[in-house]
Amino acid sequence: MSLEIPWVEKYRPQTFSDIVSQSIAINNLKKFVKNTNIPHLIFTGPAGTGKTSTALIIARHFLKEEELYTNLLELNASDTVRIDFVRKVLKNFVNQNLVKDGSLKFVILDEADNIPGQVQQALRRIIEKTSTSVKFILLCNYINRIIDPIISRCAVFRFVSLPKEKIIERLKHISEEEKLKIPPEKKEEFFDQLYFISGGDLRKAINALQMAVALDLLENLDINEVFKISGFLDVETLEHLNITIQNKDFNKSREIIQSIDTFDSRNFIRQISEILPSFNINPVKIIELIAFIGEIDYRISQGADEIIQISALLALLIENIES
Repeated sequence: MSLEIPWVEKYRPQTFSDIVSQSIAINNLKKFVKNTNIPHLIFTGPAGTGKTSTALIIARHFLKEEELYTNLLELNASDTVRIDFVRKVLKNFVNQNLVKDGSLKFVILDEADNIPGQVQQALRRIIEKTSTSVKFILLCNYINRIIDPIISRCAVFRFVSLPKEKIIERLKHISEEEKLKIPPEKKEEFFDQLYFISGGDLRKAINALQMAVALDLLENLDINEVFKISGFLDVETLEHLNITIQNKDFNKSREIIQSIDTFDSRNFIRQISEILPSFNINPVKIIELIAFIGEIDYRISQGADEIIQISALLALLIENIES
């Protein structure tokens, strides 16, 4: 068993056939790469579904091993792609001489939907001018955040959420390869919980598995500990919170949330959504609460204060509990 290399990299797909459950996108991409004059590409879909791996497979299809260091630029766009970066670094990369005539360059921009609109306009002009020698592959979760002039210059491929059985199948494969000793009587529950933790994100599931191994949690496997290290409420705490909400005790409910060292607000939102039907709330109000939970999740994703937002959610839940 090796922990030095992140397992998401060690077990990253190397060929199209390794990509899980994306048959429509992959079958079409196989046809695209037969022609050297491929268009710019946009891969859109949920996290952990194989977008980055597919982009790297395409780059490696056209580039020799030694060219990967000179002809491939891979960036997390949300961190680095700002106007100065586009004007300097990106322009320098696309304008520098190629190692040999006729070879391609690739720019892979992950989280491209987080690039500000003004910067996307500058990026569009570069995409227009370099379409024959430089191919852009933009990866995003939400294509509606990419400006239309960029979308119109790209072939769009949609990646779908991975089914539970495919994620568990991959986790079991890694467990066998790493010769992990998971207690047989807890194995199925363990993989089920890793899937829940992942939310359909295979990358997150693999990271959670490796973290459980790194922290020596497998020998005396306690699912609650796996929940805690992944930023979720353990079963006992969740049940305690459930009771305080049912008792309409806002102060106690907020105290429970504030006492959790590993609290992750967006993971908590997923857990509260799971138990929402168990609350004594009018079904019509449940629908309104689901919409409000979505709004809270969005606010937090945009940088709103987590405790304030979760407190607002708790208050509305308690307000709608029927005596």
